[in-house]
Amino acid sequence: MSIIQEFREFAVKGNMIDLAVGVIIGGAFGKIVDSLVKDIIMPLITVITGGGVDFTQKFFVLGDNPNNLQSLDELTKAGVNVLTYGNFLTILINFIILAWVVFLMVKMINRMRRKQEEAAPEPAATPEDIELLREIRDELKKRQ
Repeated sequence: MSIIQEFREFAVKGNMIDLAVGVIIGGAFGKIVDSLVKDIIMPLITVITGGGVDFTQKFFVLGDNPNNLQSLDELTKAGVNVLTYGNFLTILINFIILAWVVFLMVKMINRMRRKQEEAAPEPAATPEDIELLREIRDELKKRQ
């Protein structure tokens, strides 16, 4: 079997396609969560903390700042070493929200599965005459 045929079999397997769909949906879901954090939650946190709080602009200057630059953009363009902890906080909040949403989704799916399992009818009990015939059959097998 040639390597091209092997690759084609590998790429067309159902699991690969499922994985590709999952990655695409995951990327789109990540963009939704990013927007949720940046456009909805962070402005609310800013209002709750008294306004003027923008985590993405929080940083520490590490090293010399000879021109006494104050904005992150100016410092970055000047090549000054900057620790941007605000960006990390934003990404951390993003991750916590994403993990929470995934947790709630899994919890909801598990609840739906339990309801479905509970709703599934139990198999009807085997009638006594069928049970008796099975016992007779088993006893006859033992005698042979």
